[in-house]
Amino acid sequence: MSIQSLGRYGAVLCLAALVSACSSTSSGKPERQAASASRVTAECKASRSKCLYEGAYESGERDYAEEEAKRLNLAEVERLRRSMGR
Repeated sequence: MSIQSLGRYGAVLCLAALVSACSSTSSGKPERQAASASRVTAECKASRSKCLYEGAYESGERDYAEEEAKRLNLAEVERLRRSMGR
């Protein structure tokens, strides 16, 4: 074998090791989170009152929530405008 082919095999082995290391660190958590989120969403659709918080806001939390809602609404409007071709 030549030095060039050994270098190629080494690069392929390093890439395979990197890919396998990255895939093994997730340990299935995203799937469980997605399943949990979809379960919560289904519960909220069935009974919205189960998902509403009735307690008091912490200091500054209400203002933050209102500003964040405005920001998300504007972002959604812009996304819809782009998708409609305007």
